[in-house]
Amino acid sequence: MDKWDSFTNFITLLLVFLHAVIIILVSFRVITKRRSASISLAWLSVIYTLPFAGVVIYLIFGELYLGKKRVQRAESMFYPFTQQINQCAAPYLVPYDENHRSLVTSLRELIYGRFKMPAVTGNQLMLLTSPHGILEQIIADINAASQVVYLEFYIWAVGGKADEVAVALINAAKRGIDCRVMLDSVGSSAFFKSHWPLQFKRAGIHLIEVLPVGPMRIFFHRQDLRMHRKLIAIDSHVGYTGSMNLVDPHVFKQDAGVGEWVDIMIRMQGPIIPITASLLEFDWEMETGESLVKNMLVKCKESPVFDENSHVQMIPSGPYVDDDNIHQVLVSAIYSAQKSLILTTPYFVPDEALQAALKTASARGVKVQIILPAKNDSRMVDYACKGFFEELLACGVEIYQYQNGLLHTKSILVDNELCLVGTVNLDKRSFWLNFEVTLLIDQSPFIAELYQLQLSYIAHSHKVCLTQWQQRGRIQRFLESVFYLFNPLL
Repeated sequence: MDKWDSFTNFITLLLVFLHAVIIILVSFRVITKRRSASISLAWLSVIYTLPFAGVVIYLIFGELYLGKKRVQRAESMFYPFTQQINQCAAPYLVPYDENHRSLVTSLRELIYGRFKMPAVTGNQLMLLTSPHGILEQIIADINAASQVVYLEFYIWAVGGKADEVAVALINAAKRGIDCRVMLDSVGSSAFFKSHWPLQFKRAGIHLIEVLPVGPMRIFFHRQDLRMHRKLIAIDSHVGYTGSMNLVDPHVFKQDAGVGEWVDIMIRMQGPIIPITASLLEFDWEMETGESLVKNMLVKCKESPVFDENSHVQMIPSGPYVDDDNIHQVLVSAIYSAQKSLILTTPYFVPDEALQAALKTASARGVKVQIILPAKNDSRMVDYACKGFFEELLACGVEIYQYQNGLLHTKSILVDNELCLVGTVNLDKRSFWLNFEVTLLIDQSPFIAELYQLQLSYIAHSHKVCLTQWQQRGRIQRFLESVFYLFNPLL
């Protein structure tokens, strides 16, 4: 018995010693990464509070590791990709006048400096707000395709009118159209388990699972990096992006208790379409190694130019480039506001810089309005989000809670002159972990349409009053404080 006790004591002391050594080494790694203090402290809290498990969680989710092969491929592709895009866009560049710098000029320069993506004119934009109308328009455009149909989505949910999109794709492939579909492994997991992948394969549709997850992949890349883009390119003529996944809201997540998801998509035509197609080709090559770039300049010449003349600049973002790029663009847009800011997002967990920008804008006399869903499908994010309310309300920021479903639109409207719209939420996941796409739009009738849509959201929202908010219960306050503390990790 004494020998057994000595052995168990030895093993216990050894485990304690090993745990202490591992914690010290991982803590040193966290500190030397030199991230923001809030993120580092949050991870240190997890590591020290959860024995062994905290270290494992950090090693899996704590660092931006995309995978060596994917990173090398992205780096080697970046310069040729942007060079071709700029050659393609050269005839359609937005005119630049150093003597007449507008509100959008500095943003355009920042985007080009960071992403090498040009702003092009001669585009026509259509704001689509009806889910069934969006899906019907996509189906019609697929049915009219003559060369290629490329799609990339975070979620493709089986059921309802989304299945009709699948049928349209199968029919297009049978007509000889080059059909390629990229879907996120986690977001579209149910789709990959359905009968559709086999039907796609039989029809000749190329389908890939982006950023696949699994126990053996933990050692090769971080498992919670997600492809969150929503993109479509059809021939050289039509493209789509926006907040809506390939889902039918009438059947999607009906048991979540948040109502139907409320989304928008933008139907694009003009010189922005070859750039959209090029981004899809970039993503395809980064994921598979197969190059789809044939003759981009020919595709550019095939793209029509419109008198509507909307200025559009595409902003792709993701963890394979400098990871604060899209965050810098959003913060800069907020600081550029002189009169008004209207922001819509389903997930609002700002970092210190974004929160400071909103408070500063309000202090400068800018009318700042944030529209959020009253009910959220993520309880943790909902509590973390509400942890920011009191401080923002006290600074004069207006907060509205949308009542008619889960408002999923992601947009920032600045002074009714320009907007940023696309797939980026105002949270750290979208800023640093997800592959996203955003459009900077100005000089377009689209701006007025988006403004009217945001006013309709406000009309169906409850305005949060500071005095009433301060009277919420203690349990609510406690939960907000807990998730506010760990918001750097959400």
